[in-house]
Amino acid sequence: MKVLYTAQARATGDGRNGQARSSDAQLEVTLASPVELGGDGNGTNPEQLFAAGYAACFHSALRLAARRQKADVSGSTVNASVDFGTIGGGAYGIGVRLEIGLPQLERAAAQELAEAAHLICPYSNATRGNISVELSILESEGTDTDSSVGSNETQPTMEAS
Repeated sequence: MKVLYTAQARATGDGRNGQARSSDAQLEVTLASPVELGGDGNGTNPEQLFAAGYAACFHSALRLAARRQKADVSGSTVNASVDFGTIGGGAYGIGVRLEIGLPQLERAAAQELAEAAHLICPYSNATRGNISVELSILESEGTDTDSSVGSNETQPTMEAS
């Protein structure tokens, strides 16, 4: 890989209950386990940070794919949900669900664009084959998901919900 940029951050304290700070101090957060995991919830957590990063990165990849395809992505959105749970043997894992809103595109074009973005996105490339990543296209109203697109396979495939 030809490195274009390196981000650095340091976590201190008690793991999920501590602080994290980027090397340039643009990011400085208090970390706290969520209430659902027995914490007080008075801070952010790694899953929220991962969700924000993946949503932003995928949205950027979506916009790049749109430029290449000359597609109108005005008003586009990406919602990321990161699930945390057990995977057996005392280990933990995450799964990701991305909801993509492309109100200017017909469903087929939106699905094609989401597949292209999934192949471009560095987060998708880093997680492919390691965790479940589900893509779905939001209805034009932005309220419901109607169809799943791709997964975490090397080549995304179309799946009906």
